[in-house]
Amino acid sequence: MLNLFPKEKIILPLPEAVFEFYPNFFSKEEADILFEKLTNETPWKHEEITIFGKKILQPRLTCLFGNEGKPYSYSGLTMQPQPWNSTIMHIKNEIEVLCNENFTTVLANLYRNEKDSNGWHADNERELGRNPIIASVSFGEERQFQLKHISDNTIKLSLNLNHGSLLLMKEGSQIHYKHQIPKASQPKKSRINLTFRTIL
Repeated sequence: MLNLFPKEKIILPLPEAVFEFYPNFFSKEEADILFEKLTNETPWKHEEITIFGKKILQPRLTCLFGNEGKPYSYSGLTMQPQPWNSTIMHIKNEIEVLCNENFTTVLANLYRNEKDSNGWHADNERELGRNPIIASVSFGEERQFQLKHISDNTIKLSLNLNHGSLLLMKEGSQIHYKHQIPKASQPKKSRINLTFRTIL
């Protein structure tokens, strides 16, 4: 059954790219259920990545789901996908109806507390193509999401990604912008973020 909860749409005021934010994409009741299922059903891993030639443990837990034969690589790490499960497929189907995309892969991230983070980056890996569309849905603790223009440091924006929200990063978003989830200064409970993308 598709989610019929009213979907408020906010266009972020940023040049050269399209960012659409749906703060209530999932109702609180459904988001609560999905958060619990994702927490318990996902085979979370604590993997190493390579930053500036040095191997470090990622400051979060991750898991890749996707079509068979579609691995995903970033920062010296190549992840092999787990098969889709019913919870992930339900979320995927609702997002695809909204944005008319067919995503092949989702990277799940578990931010355990305020110390977990994701540094400045663009989702511009070669296998995603030149101008990918990324759908990012959040469950659990609200965390700050920061955007900055790659060539104009006066263009930046901070957005709180709340429980049940969806951010669509569309045309130009991975060409002209970087984004991050910084560490928080106040205690935070766990947050799960799913970033759907299409591997070519």
